[in-house]
Amino acid sequence: MGKKQIGTYCVIGLIAAAVCLFLKNADRIASVFSLAFSAAAPLLVGCVIAYVLNILLKRIERFWFPGTKRKFLIKLRRPVCILLSFLALVLIMAGVVYLVVPELVSSIRLVTDEIPPVIEEIRLWAIAHLEEMPEIQTYLENADIDWKNMMEKAVNILLTGAGGIFNSVVLVFSKVIGTAARFMIGSIFAVYLLSSKEKLASQGDRIMRAYLPDRVRNTVCYALKTLHEVFTSFIVGQCMEAVIIGTLCALGMTLLRFPYAVMTGAVVGVTALIPVVGAYIGAAVGAFMVFTVNPIQAVGFIIFLVLLQQLEGNLIYPRVVGSSIGLPGMWVLAAVTIGGGVLGVGGMLLGVPLAAAAYRFLGDGVQKRLRS
Repeated sequence: MGKKQIGTYCVIGLIAAAVCLFLKNADRIASVFSLAFSAAAPLLVGCVIAYVLNILLKRIERFWFPGTKRKFLIKLRRPVCILLSFLALVLIMAGVVYLVVPELVSSIRLVTDEIPPVIEEIRLWAIAHLEEMPEIQTYLENADIDWKNMMEKAVNILLTGAGGIFNSVVLVFSKVIGTAARFMIGSIFAVYLLSSKEKLASQGDRIMRAYLPDRVRNTVCYALKTLHEVFTSFIVGQCMEAVIIGTLCALGMTLLRFPYAVMTGAVVGVTALIPVVGAYIGAAVGAFMVFTVNPIQAVGFIIFLVLLQQLEGNLIYPRVVGSSIGLPGMWVLAAVTIGGGVLGVGGMLLGVPLAAAAYRFLGDGVQKRLRS
């Protein structure tokens, strides 16, 4: 047996041993990875924030004294534009909250105030019309129910969590504080990433040049470039589509004289960031808002939004998002369906850009093979 064969058998044996150790300690390894992922969660959030803000940052930098040669202005370009990007994002989120939250709170208060009188009217009507059932009529006449108090208790149960959904106020508070802390750390990390993104890209390129063959490095660079272009186009197209569907919803509700047109349009637009089916989530909030004013109009609103969603899901979304990422509308719908079925909402968000990247990889590979 030659040295080459012995070396091959040794490698196979080491791989087999490593696989056995992995399977034997799978639970421990999974817990270690889970702990590492939890510890790195703020940094991952920062990477996501930096990637999204970078799209806005590059556009803002184009307007920051583009032809200037003053070193002072050039030096200020990156920090000022990062600050403007954060401010733009915060203003958008604050605007949506300002449009939605006050109206939603007022609607909940309206429901808690209006439902008890309606129930009392139903009780009086039943007393007047249930002459053929004297027992029920007598019970309703003698019933002394504090509907207002019952509604307040029901709302309190929903807010505090029925059946121990929230174990304690302390637990909820700690979760809120933890989420806010992760977001703050992620935002700070995002600032560092955006401030030195060119340097990080150069360092990554130097590492690949040092450790990877040219063919592998070129393949990795091509894959990363394609994924970056697809995800950037997807985010931009998704935001455009959200603005379009939100505007159409607000205009349609205004023309049909539905209440809360602007607020519902904002909610539908924000939830439309979830591909294809997201605006249906906003439909539930919008229907509730309209219902508090006029239950019959709520039915009309649902019909209107279903028709709008059919238009958006089958025409607007595939054209706007599909054309921006170079993916035909048929495959956009397929990616959303499969991604949602596998990973839920996250799959819907990632399914379209990943499908577009795979579509582009396949197309480029086919063209390369046909030319050769």
